[in-house]
Amino acid sequence: MTKTIALFPAALLAIGACSNPEKTARHLIDPPTAGIQVPDRLGSAVLKDVVLPQYASDQEVAFQTADGAVRSNPDNLWADNPGRAFTTTLARAITEVSGATVIGEPWPLAQPPRREIEVRVERALAQANGIYRLSGRYFVADGAGGGANHARSFNISVPMAAQSPAATAAAQSQAIAILAQQIATLSGPGSIIATSAPSASDPFALPPLF
Repeated sequence: MTKTIALFPAALLAIGACSNPEKTARHLIDPPTAGIQVPDRLGSAVLKDVVLPQYASDQEVAFQTADGAVRSNPDNLWADNPGRAFTTTLARAITEVSGATVIGEPWPLAQPPRREIEVRVERALAQANGIYRLSGRYFVADGAGGGANHARSFNISVPMAAQSPAATAAAQSQAIAILAQQIATLSGPGSIIATSAPSASDPFALPPLF
């Protein structure tokens, strides 16, 4: 009985050490202020929930090692749900750079949005070569007609200051800011499908880009 009692405090100390919250770092997505303004080409738009690769949607911060594998550890987590954080941050960044009213779904206003934006991320990874890469496609659909539908690609590379979760968070934040500018200006390789002839009465009709 004495031996069992003596071991009990030691077990509690071991459990306490394993659950020490100070060992877990939680990283924010926080894009820097762009410092530039572009014309509002979107008007009002709802941003659908951004689709991320599985490794990027997990709570642990993923990174690539020299053998090409994607790894993570429970000591470094995203501070918020990665998909939600990416969506809300991107919507805010587009709004800040262009003045458009871009809000993540569900749309909260009585007046429906004129556009619908969808972003499908194919890669969002701190690569082993020290480059954070964000690539995929985005789509802007004209909800009311009289404009154009855009299907465009993005392939953004941001050099990382170090190989660390904090550097990954900083590089991802910068990549989101760059993506926001690209979406706001409807730039990048891709195609345009016009729904109808642009309406002169619609100040936010999206003309084709060539």
